[in-house]
Amino acid sequence: MQNAEQEAFAGFLNSLCAEYQKHNQIDPAYYERYNVKRGLRNADGTGVMAGVTQIGNVMGYYVQDGERIPAPGKLVYRGIDVEELVNGFVSENRFGFEETAYLLLFGVLPTREQLTTFQKILSENHDLPHMFTEDMIIKAPSPDVMNKLARSVLALYSYDDNPEDMSLSNQLRQAIQLIARVPVIVAHAFAVKRHYYDNESLYLHRPQPGLSVAENFLYSVRHDNQFTEEEARLLDLCLVLHAEHGGGNNSAFACRVLSSSGTDIYSSIAAAVGALKGPRHGGANKKVMEMFGYIEEAVKDWKDDDEVKDFLGKLLRKEAGDRSGLIYGMGHAIYTLSDPRAVILKRFAKKLAAAKGMEDEFELFETVERLTPEVLLSVKGETKVVCGNVDLFSGMVYKMMGIPQELYTPLFAVARIVGWCAHRIEEVYQPGNRIIRPAYKAVAPMRTFVPLDQR
Repeated sequence: MQNAEQEAFAGFLNSLCAEYQKHNQIDPAYYERYNVKRGLRNADGTGVMAGVTQIGNVMGYYVQDGERIPAPGKLVYRGIDVEELVNGFVSENRFGFEETAYLLLFGVLPTREQLTTFQKILSENHDLPHMFTEDMIIKAPSPDVMNKLARSVLALYSYDDNPEDMSLSNQLRQAIQLIARVPVIVAHAFAVKRHYYDNESLYLHRPQPGLSVAENFLYSVRHDNQFTEEEARLLDLCLVLHAEHGGGNNSAFACRVLSSSGTDIYSSIAAAVGALKGPRHGGANKKVMEMFGYIEEAVKDWKDDDEVKDFLGKLLRKEAGDRSGLIYGMGHAIYTLSDPRAVILKRFAKKLAAAKGMEDEFELFETVERLTPEVLLSVKGETKVVCGNVDLFSGMVYKMMGIPQELYTPLFAVARIVGWCAHRIEEVYQPGNRIIRPAYKAVAPMRTFVPLDQR
């Protein structure tokens, strides 16, 4: 468009915005009047029961006499407490993500032979289709890796010789290929983003046979391919903790909604990627680090509780930070006393902070976690029990590992692709599968059509 056309278009958009706001106001009272479950949540904050699953469970409270009672958080994968799962492979000095993927997909822990075979199959499916990176990533670079990932997942449909076959064997074949390929897509999309938007040299690395998903990811996103054993183990832990979080989380539910319609796996997973990108979901870890940038700059003495509380109050009053009124990384829809993922990650992050000489910054994160409930009470009068969630510490861990912020949410997707595929297959093959279709109450008054010349 020419400048004059751009100005005219901008003016027209402004008039359209005014027109929309004039005719599209919904009275908030309607939600209470019609008992609308906003966010598919009940009045007490519990989720509306939309299905059953064997894949994952998230527990943060129990109900007694109709009242929610806070409890220590638990995350369960296929009936196994994730803390027990982590302790198992860490104590045996093994990587755990591939084992976790097998568990979530097939519902049982693999034998040594099954795990070895599964790892080999994942390694054999790392390679992207011929010219995929050139045609789908390099020729259309994106400033956001998540958007490029969603587009690339959709594009894989065109490279699949049998994309619409809904048989279990084909769905599992597609799921395994997606789990293997998503880390490579993310690494390539990141490299291309850095080249075209940040004026850096372009380095594209092929995954190496015999390396774990975590090792290959670090190998692929670093120019010199160098990483330490400690970094790979910690990234592997992050992937395990992010792999699944129940069928009701926003991205898994988006995947299940699309899957219930009978559409292909690529469309369902692409929808989940789009949901995860949002700052209220997977994008929160980036917002946490952005928020701490504001805190670290504004608070002169990080060890002064009063100064930290004062700034947290400004965040809540929309006087500082991104003016959202949120303290990112605090609170969760289900967890109350603790987020088990944050508890586990915090334990390992503390050791890394000591090794990296970043104890003061780590302590600031702990201070925000400790003071936020008090500030919420004093500023907003909120008495709800809140805890630090996994996003509070995952960004800190990635920062200590030297992983750029552009990769925080894509790394979440690298892990969660496992949970999405598991929910996709369960949704398609559950008994009595029906398309998911909740109801919306229509509140617009009836009107008659007015001829064009009379408007």
